[in-house]
Amino acid sequence: MLLADVARTSRQVAETSSRTEKTALLAELFRTAGPEDAPVVITYLAGRLPQRRIGVGWRALGTPVAPAAEPRLSVHRVHQALDRIAAVSGRGAQAERGRLLRELLSAATAEEQRFLVRLLGGELRQGALDAFAVEGLAAAVGAAPEEVRRAVMVGGSLGAVAEALLARGPGALEDFRLDVGRPVLPMLARTARDVDEALDRLGPCAVEEKLDGIRVQVHRDGARVRVFTRTLEEITDRLPEVVAVAGELRARRAVLDGEVIALGEDGRPRPFQETAGRVGSRLDVARARAARPLSPVFFDLLSADGRDLLALPAAERHAELARVVPGPLRVRRLAVPDPRDERARARAREFAGETLERGHEGVMLKSLASPYAAGRRGAAWLKVKPVHTLDLVVLAAEWGHGRRAGRLSNLHLGARRPDGSFAMLGKTFKGLTDAMLAWQTERLRELAVDDDGFTVTVRPELVVEIAFDGVQRSPRYPEGVTLRFARVLRHREDKTAAEADTVETVLSLAR
Repeated sequence: MLLADVARTSRQVAETSSRTEKTALLAELFRTAGPEDAPVVITYLAGRLPQRRIGVGWRALGTPVAPAAEPRLSVHRVHQALDRIAAVSGRGAQAERGRLLRELLSAATAEEQRFLVRLLGGELRQGALDAFAVEGLAAAVGAAPEEVRRAVMVGGSLGAVAEALLARGPGALEDFRLDVGRPVLPMLARTARDVDEALDRLGPCAVEEKLDGIRVQVHRDGARVRVFTRTLEEITDRLPEVVAVAGELRARRAVLDGEVIALGEDGRPRPFQETAGRVGSRLDVARARAARPLSPVFFDLLSADGRDLLALPAAERHAELARVVPGPLRVRRLAVPDPRDERARARAREFAGETLERGHEGVMLKSLASPYAAGRRGAAWLKVKPVHTLDLVVLAAEWGHGRRAGRLSNLHLGARRPDGSFAMLGKTFKGLTDAMLAWQTERLRELAVDDDGFTVTVRPELVVEIAFDGVQRSPRYPEGVTLRFARVLRHREDKTAAEADTVETVLSLAR
């Protein structure tokens, strides 16, 4: 398949708001794709790379390359080229990656170049693309969309299902079922403003502690235990304590959903980076475990002793979880069978407050009637977290690319020091609407003191209100901290830089 077909379909899907038209466009693309191309095509359309990262930055992507006159690049050739770029390492790696990138772009037409630059720059995200792809794939092969959706849920990969369907037709769906040892995509949550809103939206539900840990899926098959992350990467060898715990469960074969988290001697959670660092550590696992043990906490059971529990209501799955997993290993939870009862609502709010006091990041509310919708961000799970905000000063901004070309996008954020200078805390381009981008570009041009073609340094005068999920340690920034999931809420023209939040305020949040 030519990359031109993928680029054209991507553009057409983005240009239409019709669900029917999006599905039809994707179905036509899949009808012409070979089975071997399907996993790569689907990954590209969703704005992701099979290689994940290839070490190419916006500076390299911004270098103009004369386009090819006619489309001749195949998806397979592009995939091979990106493999080669990702494999480059050692001395001179940056220059070699740039050379290989220019070689690839020179073989691409103008539309293909635009597609590749947005794909490699992370600006090709298309909301709900996977859902449309499921429907398009089903239409392309004459299968029922709900059967394809379930195959993706339990198969763990839309690409793998697509490859099988395009090769063998609807009969291939029989190969995809929940098997111990084969991870499934995790069920995800939407957001609610507060506990009361979540109760109103869900009806009968349970309130659970939301742990700031690492999501894990644990598979036990007799003596064999395997542990996977939410992205389905196997990390069994890194978590011997989870393997030991799973071996003592009251089920010989089981699939469990939960988190691992680092806890202090007082039972309170340690900073998220300690959990993340431990899970990411591959060397000397025994020493890492002794220095920072992790505690597994389970909140769902997907399979038990040969029974597929995905379709059961959450209340029944939890009853099975309680049978299989001892209380200390289960997430703290409060059932709210009748949210119309004001006493029950008050207790739910109280539980949420207690959870925050225990050091956790918020609560999850889950419908008692919901099945486990693997891989979907449905309305049956809602997360409620306090939103932190800071007023910070813009120190610099980076020129955007793709849809944001010609606009100042990625903001460098600073907090005020006692001497009046500013300490950089990180960057963000999230939360900015087109109108905000246009306004801040003009304003920051007025404040510019230097422009190297990539970053515009500005006088520290523009204040922005930033929402974020927490403060974490980071050696990349001068005060040793940065903001987690920072996003812009609004420009604060009513505030001067002297009124911005201080470094001490940020460090107190970290403490």
